[in-house]
Amino acid sequence: MTDSRRRNRAPNNHDEMQQKAARNIHIRESAAATASALSGIAASPEMPRLVSFLQEVCSEIENGLEPNTPNPHLNMVLHLLRCHCEGRVVSPSAMVAASGVPYATGTRKLAEIVDSGLVEQRPRTKSGKSFSLHPSPKLLHTFKQFADRIDRIAQAAYGGAQQSAETADYYYGGSYQAGQATIPPPRALPQSLNLAGGLRILVHGDPTFMVMENLKRQFEQIVGTDISQRAFSIDRLREEGLRNATRNKSRYDLIAVDLPWLGEFVKKGVIRPLPEVMDVSRLEPSDFHTAGWRAAHWDGVPYGVPSQTTPELLFYRKDWFAEAGLEPPTVTDDVIAAAKAFHDPRNGRYGVAWNAARGTALGHTFMMTCADFGQPIVNLPKIAGGYDADHLERDDFRPMLDTDRARAAAEYLMQLMEYSPPDILSMSWYERVRPFASGSVAMAYGYTLLAPYFELDKTCAAHGNTGYLPHPHGPEGVPIAPVGGYVLCIPANLSDERLEDTVEALIAFTSPAAQKLYAQEGSRTSPRYSVGTDPEVRSLSTIFELVDQMSWRDELQFWPRPPLPQISGIISACGTVLHDMLRGLVTPAEALADAQARAEAILRQPVT
Repeated sequence: MTDSRRRNRAPNNHDEMQQKAARNIHIRESAAATASALSGIAASPEMPRLVSFLQEVCSEIENGLEPNTPNPHLNMVLHLLRCHCEGRVVSPSAMVAASGVPYATGTRKLAEIVDSGLVEQRPRTKSGKSFSLHPSPKLLHTFKQFADRIDRIAQAAYGGAQQSAETADYYYGGSYQAGQATIPPPRALPQSLNLAGGLRILVHGDPTFMVMENLKRQFEQIVGTDISQRAFSIDRLREEGLRNATRNKSRYDLIAVDLPWLGEFVKKGVIRPLPEVMDVSRLEPSDFHTAGWRAAHWDGVPYGVPSQTTPELLFYRKDWFAEAGLEPPTVTDDVIAAAKAFHDPRNGRYGVAWNAARGTALGHTFMMTCADFGQPIVNLPKIAGGYDADHLERDDFRPMLDTDRARAAAEYLMQLMEYSPPDILSMSWYERVRPFASGSVAMAYGYTLLAPYFELDKTCAAHGNTGYLPHPHGPEGVPIAPVGGYVLCIPANLSDERLEDTVEALIAFTSPAAQKLYAQEGSRTSPRYSVGTDPEVRSLSTIFELVDQMSWRDELQFWPRPPLPQISGIISACGTVLHDMLRGLVTPAEALADAQARAEAILRQPVT
């Protein structure tokens, strides 16, 4: 598989860029080929900083001491690494110009670097007469080790006598212990992608996909072609995905598919089964979180690759709970009690925020709340750890929306209403997190992909004061973290001549290297175990380790929103009927009877 790492940021701009990422959250991704050979390579996220530091030191030495001789090898290597971090194309003439020596000497020194295996060449034209230069895995590995040594020398000289536990571990073998290896940085594909008009991607306008834009230049350099990305809201994304399937030729090479839509997109022939176009083992399936990878399948066949795995959790203000002497809530009764304790509308404080907007938003909330009370929305077979959502090819499923457990879930939502902000009935995906981030709400249900709004913005009241929990459960439920997120899929009507290169892009964009880079740019989603255990990623947020732990405890589940082909209609129906209930227009019993009847009618409709 490929490798990944953070793009360069000047050290004095780091906080500014992090806060920008929190508001504008965008992303784009990465490399390819030779993964097995790189699996043990470590990569520091501070490479751009060190490159800049060494360039300045070399400049000072060359200009401040006379006589002096330039170091062309070092000058060219540093220039190449800096351009690699910034996503800029490097030509042989530019390398020679950076050497600081006469052209003939620089040309000879460049040949020596290429011959040593530190630099790779990628053709820029069909004739192969023009090519760009890129750091090889050997150079990235060597520079990482070099950077570690420079860092320790600098700390010893200027950092005082104190030594961190991490630094001390180095001398006692800590850096060689299991789980300490970091994921290596991205490298350029050996061959540029040959896609007329560039690579075209259809995505959701959420924080993780939006981080891609911040990295666009870097990954265009890595894949060797332009990248264009269209982003839509969740409902418009589904509509555009279905509309695209009616065209003679797909407008997109890759499309993002929300996990619950998978069955519908397969049944309607929108996406291709991956085994038909690639060797699925190249994706390293065992590295994906189990629930996220299973959710990418239909009838045992993978149709997409997890691009983001983002469970919905309960965010809570650790400082408020500590001051009030309250334990974090683990059951729904605890949520109500805590919400009541913190609810103080006169002083602008509210107990809890959640998705209560009419339609899709509330429909998702109700399904996941039913799961908290142990109730799947249809009669899924019960298995160890939950319910079987792997086998949905049947056409005899019955809705389970008018049951005692579903009634308990609906009544729980009615209780939440009492301690919610006044605009709760219009709150959807982002609106629920904003008041939590600003400090007016004690708890909020939210996907991990929304955490950057307060984790990356130091001005937020919730910054550094947020704890994360799986959904508190009802009397007949268990702790659960309903899995959300998207898989990247290849459209069924993609032109055959674009397939091979699109597969390479798919592998690159979902690689451990890509996922690590997304995290370093502000994303808080991670579909891979290797990314969650990367020490550099873990240092960014507690979310990554917590989600891994939830996965190991089998709390990450996708059955709360099973990818039935008719799921979108059921979500919309539930979100409409339950909204009337929350407004007091109908009772919970009436709302659930109506939802049951609508869902039965929807399930009887053929999917074509």
